[in-house]
Amino acid sequence: MNLAIIILAAGASTRLDNEPKQLIEWEGRTLLRRVVDTALSTPFRPVVVVVGANKNRISPELEGLPVTIIDNQHWQQGLSSSVKTGLAAVYLTQKDIDAVLFLLTDQPHVDRGLLLQLAQVYQESGKGIVASGYAGSLGVPALFDRKYISELLSLEGDKGAKWVIKNHADDCAEVPFESGNIDLDTGEDVVRFLGL
Repeated sequence: MNLAIIILAAGASTRLDNEPKQLIEWEGRTLLRRVVDTALSTPFRPVVVVVGANKNRISPELEGLPVTIIDNQHWQQGLSSSVKTGLAAVYLTQKDIDAVLFLLTDQPHVDRGLLLQLAQVYQESGKGIVASGYAGSLGVPALFDRKYISELLSLEGDKGAKWVIKNHADDCAEVPFESGNIDLDTGEDVVRFLGL
């Protein structure tokens, strides 16, 4: 199975006084490095990292890693622009894709096991979408069959993968991921998470 991974890391972390959340350190690694290492621990390629707002500060974290880094110059237009930029990068490197898996940088408990489980459920369930279940809803990490790529490319504004999941609940399988509901959007969230 040809499965591409797209890591969305273009946001400005506006509610963190513009300190990039991608660079928050936890257990000896930044959140960005952690999710990239997790993606690279799977057999899935390519691994694409979409950077944007803080690309000059973030990109050094990825030096020497076998990832495709792509700059989303329209990151201010919202999440949809990063989804599209990531998909464009996948197509530049690998035309023949069965499915694509989206990851965020601020879900520190995502691990290799979860990513492999999402892929396995995709292969076994026959569903076109496999999403992580937490906090009473479905979200990312989420895997989309190639038949959804044109819909992902038509997203606008701050609509991301979750929007497509909602629209196709009948074609969606769930993998429970309770620790997916950790949100690192504000300074308080970060302090609480790091246990400071």
